[in-house]
Amino acid sequence: MSDSVDLSARITEVVPGSPAAGAGVRAGDVVVMVNDRPIRDIIEWHHQVDEAFVTLRVDRGGMQVDIEVEKSAGEPLGVSIASAVFDRVQTCDNHCSFCFIYQLPKGLRRSLYLKDDDYRLSFLFGNFTTLTRFTEMDLERVVDQALSPLHVSIHDTDPWGRAEMLRNERGAMSLRWLRALLDHGTKVRGQVVLCPGLNDGAVLENTMARVLDEYPELEAVAIVPLGLSRFNPEEHLRIHTVDEARTTVDLVETWREVARTVVGHPMFWASDELYLLAGREMPPAADYGDFPMYEDGVGIVASFVEEFVGRRRVVADVTSGFFASVDGATPGGYRAERAPANPAGDTGLRPVRVQLSDRPVSRGAGKIGVLTGDYAAPVIAALVTDGNVRVIPVRNDFFGGNTAVAGLMVGADIAREIANHPDVDQFLLPDVCLSEGRFLDGTTLADLPPNVTVVPTDGASLRRILDRSL
Repeated sequence: MSDSVDLSARITEVVPGSPAAGAGVRAGDVVVMVNDRPIRDIIEWHHQVDEAFVTLRVDRGGMQVDIEVEKSAGEPLGVSIASAVFDRVQTCDNHCSFCFIYQLPKGLRRSLYLKDDDYRLSFLFGNFTTLTRFTEMDLERVVDQALSPLHVSIHDTDPWGRAEMLRNERGAMSLRWLRALLDHGTKVRGQVVLCPGLNDGAVLENTMARVLDEYPELEAVAIVPLGLSRFNPEEHLRIHTVDEARTTVDLVETWREVARTVVGHPMFWASDELYLLAGREMPPAADYGDFPMYEDGVGIVASFVEEFVGRRRVVADVTSGFFASVDGATPGGYRAERAPANPAGDTGLRPVRVQLSDRPVSRGAGKIGVLTGDYAAPVIAALVTDGNVRVIPVRNDFFGGNTAVAGLMVGADIAREIANHPDVDQFLLPDVCLSEGRFLDGTTLADLPPNVTVVPTDGASLRRILDRSL
């Protein structure tokens, strides 16, 4: 992936033997129109190419070429597209002090600094939108095309408290769009980023009470702790103390039971990170249902444990919803293995899964080291009982602060831990920390020793690899 963000409808791959290949579509073609209509994003692309007869106008080396494709209605065209949106990403005009993008060091690839507030990326990738730039036309499109679920940042239901958190006066009124979306039957999932001294305690309690009163149709609301890096420019922000995490978990669990009574399901969920920080036992896996807030760090630990012991399918690999069948999509959606480059891949630091390493782990590999973040290390260590397996937490010196999740591990920190364990013969590295072969610090797998193998992040895959290797 280049340092710039490709927003063109550039065809990156044509499947051999597909209708597109038979019609003469080539990798590198840039789609200008489909069926004589300009298309703005992959959503409109899907609607147009679903037809039996598809006319593509492409730019091929500066010349426009019309290509007619005949296929069965609903049959995949057989191409992959470079981007999710083809016009421009709706950027965020909020200035939230807690935004992690403001806490990035200088010099990273430019796509990491893209701050979006685009409802299309909310639908496609689970990015959260504040709705401050949402319009009547957007609402009409969401309803007409059934773009559901959407993911909305709530933070505070008090209008002026929310505006203050977003540092945007429009934040005071933008939740009116949440009400409108729910009124039209759109499924919505919410998020509260909890900042100590700003929207925790009594403010959080008021937020949950007002959510039940004003937005009871919400599918779920995740309560996640503020993430801080050592580059944080806001002096008033700080990480949660253990006591604050315990108080928050207790409060969320209380209101989860209130929600069961009021709306019939446990609306509110404290993130795994809060439970780990508080040292509290997490809810059983069965309580998480279909894990609607999995991508927001809710239920990942419970899911991993269930996967590892063989009691549950792999949640992260389940593809559901409208875009399960889009050309170019792979198991797990656009963020999964072999996902095409897209402007949402790095937005909000949501890594795109990398193609797994071709460095095999064979039986009798010797002592194995499982590299992971500080949060996951004790969870995995409790599951692994073989003395030849060592779980190695990777301290995140690159970002610092309280960044301790596997997805934010970088090559430099990983290389340091590998050097600190010369007795380990083979290292297993979770794929979630790589995006198209690169770590967030710009290093690649080639910068690590050859005894590092990239493996899927789920518990079932780790168990299978360990069983095969020991």
